[in-house]
Amino acid sequence: MKFRKYFVVFLMLFCALAFAQKSKKVVFVIADGIPLDIIQSHSMLNLNNFSKNGGIVSAYVGGEKNGYSETPTISAVGYNSLLTGTWVNKHNVWGNDIKEPNYNYWNIFRYLKTQYPEKKTAIFSTWKDNRTKLIGSDAKAAGNLNPDFVFDGYEKDIIKFPHDKNGDFYNKIDNYVVENACKTIAASAPDLSWIYLEYTDEMGHRHGDSPEFLNALDQLDSQIGKLYKTIQKREKENNEEWMVIITTDHGRDTFGFKHGGQTNRERNTWMATNYAGINDYYKKQQPGIVDITPTILRFLNISPSQNQQFELDGVPMIGELSAINLSLKIKENKLIIQWTPLAKIGKAKIWLSTTNNFKTGGTDEYQLIKEMDIKDWKTEIDISSMTSKFYKVVIEMPNNTLNRWITIP
Repeated sequence: MKFRKYFVVFLMLFCALAFAQKSKKVVFVIADGIPLDIIQSHSMLNLNNFSKNGGIVSAYVGGEKNGYSETPTISAVGYNSLLTGTWVNKHNVWGNDIKEPNYNYWNIFRYLKTQYPEKKTAIFSTWKDNRTKLIGSDAKAAGNLNPDFVFDGYEKDIIKFPHDKNGDFYNKIDNYVVENACKTIAASAPDLSWIYLEYTDEMGHRHGDSPEFLNALDQLDSQIGKLYKTIQKREKENNEEWMVIITTDHGRDTFGFKHGGQTNRERNTWMATNYAGINDYYKKQQPGIVDITPTILRFLNISPSQNQQFELDGVPMIGELSAINLSLKIKENKLIIQWTPLAKIGKAKIWLSTTNNFKTGGTDEYQLIKEMDIKDWKTEIDISSMTSKFYKVVIEMPNNTLNRWITIP
């Protein structure tokens, strides 16, 4: 009798614990070509309501301006910086033709499916190339990874979406994309979904900063409202926790017609999230588009290998961070390393390599050069015995890693 009583109590506790562990889901949305100043000045009620817990913040694309990671502010380039958590010097997508992606730098879909094959993924997109070339459903080197739910390629479907001279068919496509996203999320709740919306960029190219562009933002805001209503319903009726991140792939030039360069308006973008557990890095710094994949990895409890972690250019925007802003300089055979500490305790392991084998699918030869307190933030390494034209430094810490390259001309 006593045993039965304890067993019932144990069973009740077990069931309560299992119920308390909510299933985690992620949606990220790329709304193409919207500069920061427009988001800041134009009223978007649904976007503001959606992000009331997490906030809308200034962000950036384009890598390090005038540095080794400088990245064109072009659409597919920005998408792949988000997907892989790396800049163009690694992922190798330099334009919208997506000629030779370097699939050694995995995208977020591949990370998820490798660790959790049973989890479901989805893509809702105008461009078919987002799936076939970036995610890599048509690429053996990317694992021929096809999402479980696919709605894309509508830009070329002139039967369902006849092309009109004003380009309004792009808005019809975006509405259809969001409609299918809402239906799929409501019915099947994929674990990871990518929604891509194009109308804003098209209106920018056609009209620049204009009433037409602002109207496209109003259409986007309506779509965000529909999406968020669907997700709120899922959370209310199911034991689920949804993280939604909305961002853009690039800004625009002075008059809003073009992009691709490194002006402030082309580089300065924005992010918005519903997630309340966002950290101070997101709130007080200027996160980059490469920070989204590390954030999703942490939220979904995905653990890349050490070599993969060493290559990620972004840092998580949730949870604790040890340090940010790694910088390198070489002076008189000394490598000068410094960072901005965020943690008061903990050790930083400094790894150094003169190889870049990861780029071609190999393994880099790292040496553990030094271990020091994170709070000390600056050190010098004698490299007179490691003569090279290339150095790769990784700072490994309890809460995150930082990496940086330096090349000697």
